[in-house]
Amino acid sequence: MNALHLSKSKYCALWQCPKLAWLKKYKPELQIIDEATLAIMKTGSEVGDLAMGLFGDFVEVTAYDGEKLDLTKMIEATKAEMDRGTPIICEASFSYNGLYCAVDILKKENGGWAIYEVKSSTHSEREVYAADVAFQKYVLEHCGVNVTGTYLVVINIEYMFDGELKLDEFFRVADVSEAVAEKSREVEELLLIAERYLNKPAEPPIDLSLACHKPYVCSYWAYCTRELPKPNVFDLINMHFDKKLSRYYAGAVSFEELWKSKFYHNPIQLRQIDCTLHHCGDVVIVEEIRKFVSTLKYPLYFLDFETVQYAVPRYIGSKPYEQIPFQYSLHYIEREGGELHHREFLAEAGTDPRRAIAEALCRDIPKDACVTAYNKSFECGRLKYLAGLFLDLAEHLMSIRENIVDLLDPFKSGWYYNPAMGKSFSIKSVLPALFPDDPELNYHNLEDIHNGSEAMNAFPAMEHMEPEELERTRRNLLKYCELDTLAMVKIWERLKEVSKE
Repeated sequence: MNALHLSKSKYCALWQCPKLAWLKKYKPELQIIDEATLAIMKTGSEVGDLAMGLFGDFVEVTAYDGEKLDLTKMIEATKAEMDRGTPIICEASFSYNGLYCAVDILKKENGGWAIYEVKSSTHSEREVYAADVAFQKYVLEHCGVNVTGTYLVVINIEYMFDGELKLDEFFRVADVSEAVAEKSREVEELLLIAERYLNKPAEPPIDLSLACHKPYVCSYWAYCTRELPKPNVFDLINMHFDKKLSRYYAGAVSFEELWKSKFYHNPIQLRQIDCTLHHCGDVVIVEEIRKFVSTLKYPLYFLDFETVQYAVPRYIGSKPYEQIPFQYSLHYIEREGGELHHREFLAEAGTDPRRAIAEALCRDIPKDACVTAYNKSFECGRLKYLAGLFLDLAEHLMSIRENIVDLLDPFKSGWYYNPAMGKSFSIKSVLPALFPDDPELNYHNLEDIHNGSEAMNAFPAMEHMEPEELERTRRNLLKYCELDTLAMVKIWERLKEVSKE
């Protein structure tokens, strides 16, 4: 076997799809990594650093040569610490025949060494995690290390923060020996596949598959589908990826082919294909829109939350990854023909926002008001969450929740469609389809914060900003959230307009 240059992250890419591993090596500039993925990576690093102290005192062997990891120094330091009998070594590094891995936590136990792989996930059963650890075990054993245990360290989703972080309760350790043994049988075969593809500059002839979305959505999806007709089967609304893939394999790729073969799943997809092929404009079922509009009563409120999720809980009584609301925008009209008003809330950086936002909601929204949200399950969930925390406000918050009407309903029900919406009925798709030429309703014209992921990342970052940057970020958060509820107002006005036709 020719020497490979394969880290554990590249091995996991190989395990998902050999073409993905090849693209990461030869065309790294073509991958698309969004804000949400970057946030997950940042969280993973933070959780990994925290886990180093799980078993008490430790030695970390991380070393740098400029901005890059100095793998040679890390490997040498690992050997020195093992020879010294250091019981816990973090980022313990090994190399065998071009294969390299850094073990998150290497712990001396049972006459050998146990591998502890740290994940910021709350699940320990994912196959890719076992594959990751199997690769590490393979490298260590070929370096002469007696591996006596393999474990995953994940976050305990039930852990409740009481003001002092307790690592032994926050983390959950799972013995994954059986799963790792299963995945260890694949290592040699995958290394042969790596040798076949990764040492050659020719792109592997590998077609689309379930691996494009599992275990992670591939960052090269746009590249690998660049030659497909636009739109295509993967742009269909409300169809699982595996169903789309089966139609792709059957040769029904373009909308023309889907139309001829009748490879659509429901009336909404039929309308999507029909309208796209025949260049329809708005397709409206007026009677259904009229019924929907009649359910919206004055005073009428338009509500949108922004939330933050902390892997490591910061507020007393909170749990890992809870969606904690820190901001809302609220447009409202008190009577037919009345003026449009706006109120908003944005928590101060570094503070627990929960009580303050709950009080502001009760102050700004009357109990009996009709409230609209876009995809109301989210807003309803956050209101219920706040009601559970603050019993003195629960009746008011639950009253708001019970009066919420979902502005998404006319679109997901197929009562209003425009081909420009594409495969999504999110507000980011519906708004430009209905108002393509209004610059004030264009999220791209906002500064810095254009979507929920960017808002979620901005709020915790504000704690470390200088005053000028902090003020600019607050302003941008307020503008972004305000556009969400203004968009809802405009969509409601359009629905009212078409209901009168």
